Amino acid sequence: MSRVGGLAARLAAASSAGVIATVPALASASTPSPPGALPRLSARAAALIDESTGSQLFALNGAKELPIASTTKLMTALVTLERVKRLSTTFAQTDYRPAAVDSQIGLVPGERMSVHDLLLALLLPSADDAAVDLAYNVGGRSISRFVAMMNVRARQLGLLHTHYSTPVGLDTPGNHSSASDLVELARFMLTHHPFFARAVELPRAVLSTGDRARVVTNTNDLVGRVRWINGVKTGHTADAGYVLVGSGTRSGMALVSAVLGASSESARDANTVTLLDWGFAHFRQARLIVAGSVLARVPVRGQSNDRIPVIAARTVIEAIPKGSRVQVRLELPRQLSGPRVSHAVIGTAFVVVGASTLVRVPLLLERPIAAPPTSATMLITRLLTLVLLFLLLAGAAGLIVRRRERARRSNTAGAETA
Repeated sequence: MSRVGGLAARLAAASSAGVIATVPALASASTPSPPGALPRLSARAAALIDESTGSQLFALNGAKELPIASTTKLMTALVTLERVKRLSTTFAQTDYRPAAVDSQIGLVPGERMSVHDLLLALLLPSADDAAVDLAYNVGGRSISRFVAMMNVRARQLGLLHTHYSTPVGLDTPGNHSSASDLVELARFMLTHHPFFARAVELPRAVLSTGDRARVVTNTNDLVGRVRWINGVKTGHTADAGYVLVGSGTRSGMALVSAVLGASSESARDANTVTLLDWGFAHFRQARLIVAGSVLARVPVRGQSNDRIPVIAARTVIEAIPKGSRVQVRLELPRQLSGPRVSHAVIGTAFVVVGASTLVRVPLLLERPIAAPPTSATMLITRLLTLVLLFLLLAGAAGLIVRRRERARRSNTAGAETA
């Protein structure tokens, strides 16, 4: 049975108490989505996330550990990209001879091909011989060492339901992942490795290195057929069924999907399009808060004319359900007193979707607040004020006396002349 994970779980959390102000969010309302309109999928597991934020929009058995076939090669590609400094580096093929039914580009033992072309062969036609070539050479002439690197990297990325026993993805004990882990891995690669993002959106490519030129075709036939789909990787074995990690971009929003255990290529493709379509139809990406924007002005105790600007610590961009009511609620002291340094944390902004809190953002002082004066300082200030006032009055009185004296002398001189 389908269940919505990630974002829905966060929206179900209780909203914060103690809010003293509400300001409009930068996002505006859109067309409401039909209640409970979840995608209907014929797959063992699936997941959908927003590429830019990682927010999970949908999950069907998202954490279930399943065979993943050649989507294993996503991690093979990642370890290679992170370990090899130049894509022009060439590797010699080992004595690996894949079975005739395996996906391959026909590398022969000793044939040299660039890492650039081996990665294209790995990602587009899902060539097993290219995967073994990369693993053997990047692993220091040891495939088992390379697999260990894959598992270390999975742990570092927090892929809790992923374990590898092969760089290829054939049905092997201990080689599994989950729909949620696969979309997280694909998102990381799409956002951190431009070569990967460019490669997986190619319908075909020419491999110019090696003993002969080769033209390879992307097994993800949605790329080039559906104009807004731009990745990512297919897989198929008897145990895994048909698997596809997909990605698409529409109206400036990018989503990443995973469908595991479909019954056929056509079902794999249909489920992927359905899931991505559902995401674009029911969510929108909104800039809710901008870092540095003034969200409130708080008075300072003892300084009736001073109100300190309060700013957001960071920008919040989130995928939110279309038609949802978005507010930013502020939790702040009603008055402030010093001393406080500039950018001190003094409160929290709660981004509220509907009736529930989606995210919290620290609120900072835009400028410092000086320490309030001590009793002694206040006494000295008052005395100085009185002295200054006395001097001003004395000066004014002296000025009046001098003016009168000048006037008297002027009148006396006038009388003598007459």
